[in-house]
Amino acid sequence: MNIQSIAENLKEIRTKKQLTLEEASRLTGVSRSMLSSIEKGDVNPTISVLWKIAAGYKVKFTSLMEDHSAPYHIIRADDVQALKGGNGKYFNYPAFPFAEDRLFETYRIRIDRGGHLEAQPHMPGTEEYITVFSGKVRITAGQETAELTEGDSIHFLADVPHSYANAGTKTVWLSMLLYYRPL
Repeated sequence: MNIQSIAENLKEIRTKKQLTLEEASRLTGVSRSMLSSIEKGDVNPTISVLWKIAAGYKVKFTSLMEDHSAPYHIIRADDVQALKGGNGKYFNYPAFPFAEDRLFETYRIRIDRGGHLEAQPHMPGTEEYITVFSGKVRITAGQETAELTEGDSIHFLADVPHSYANAGTKTVWLSMLLYYRPL
């Protein structure tokens, strides 16, 4: 996903909700100036900022990143700009963003040595499906913690606070699918 898609989607969602930048700032906890800069395509927002916006607008995370320009998409690894989060060692590469005609979205995640991310609860009923391709990762969802290594998979309800941490010395690569149950 590129910065321009994020900018266009953010402005479109805010406009459809008939929100001023001031009202949007109050709902999201993101400053008016930051929202304005993102809408202009002047800044590359962090994952945390995008999650705050999605939560404040009550929209799915990837609705902020969708590209509406083609009926199908080939996502080349070199074309995806990573969203950096956590302590600067957690990278989210959006692959297939959410669309109203499907109830899921997918990401490639890289967590460098010492990296971690504390995630806010997703919308009620949201599920995460994760498969680890390299490294060792510690995932906590609510009160439960699991350590996974290459080839392991996990499924959990993600409507609670959850976190991801590199629990080893090797870079972690994993695939993440978020599934949104119909309400």
